[in-house]
Amino acid sequence: MKIYYPERIICLTEETTETLYLLGEQDRIIGVSGFTVRPAIARKDKPKISTFIDAKIDKICDLKPDLVIGFSDIQGNIAKELIEKGIPVWINNYRSVQGIKKMIFQLGVLVGRKQESLQLIQQINDQIDSIIKKVEKWENHPKVYFEEWDDPMISGIKWVSEIIQIAGGIDIFPELQNESLAKNRIIHDPDLVVKRNPDIIIASWCGKKFKKDIMVERYGWKDIDAVINDRIYEIKSEIILQPGPASVIDGLKIIHNLINDWYNN
Repeated sequence: MKIYYPERIICLTEETTETLYLLGEQDRIIGVSGFTVRPAIARKDKPKISTFIDAKIDKICDLKPDLVIGFSDIQGNIAKELIEKGIPVWINNYRSVQGIKKMIFQLGVLVGRKQESLQLIQQINDQIDSIIKKVEKWENHPKVYFEEWDDPMISGIKWVSEIIQIAGGIDIFPELQNESLAKNRIIHDPDLVVKRNPDIIIASWCGKKFKKDIMVERYGWKDIDAVINDRIYEIKSEIILQPGPASVIDGLKIIHNLINDWYNN
């Protein structure tokens, strides 16, 4: 029986682009998000047809895709417009590490790379298991504050919170991790961070340049242990805020190294 896989795929966000490259199916991609950074060759070789909240609908139609892949309810209007024009659309809406792995598997099946997707997931699981076995022996775990945006202050989304925990840390705002929308993760009182006194601060201002000097000048923040000990770090948003392989491979590794350094010192 002949199986018909999608041959002309447009990725409205970066994580599915990176996943298809990792699965060896990059030739199926005919358009990518303008925010695509990983892999670098995709930004160079593929037409850019969208931002996160806007898309060039006419250009997408001209490319004649047989599948458009997006992420989250925020891209719902783009999806609706494309569907009304008869274009098949797949919108992912997960927020967890488990959701990332499900996306990788489902995309692998969709393009006939089931086995390769399982191998990629196994690579992710092996790294997670290795780190968990290491950190579960620790007597102490650092408190970690992750800031996704600075004004207003927004804490990390669920997969970031989970990665911090896997890496050996304690997210100081665990009560906010299940809020899928950024507006529901706003920290209205900066003094809450001072009171919860993180040992490590990690910033990833969603594509905006991180300014450490502005952060530490916030009222009362010079009394935070992370500030006193200069344990304030930036992780590029294309690594940790991408709900795909980058966050659970490179992002996890980076955060674990920061936490491991704290533990050893």
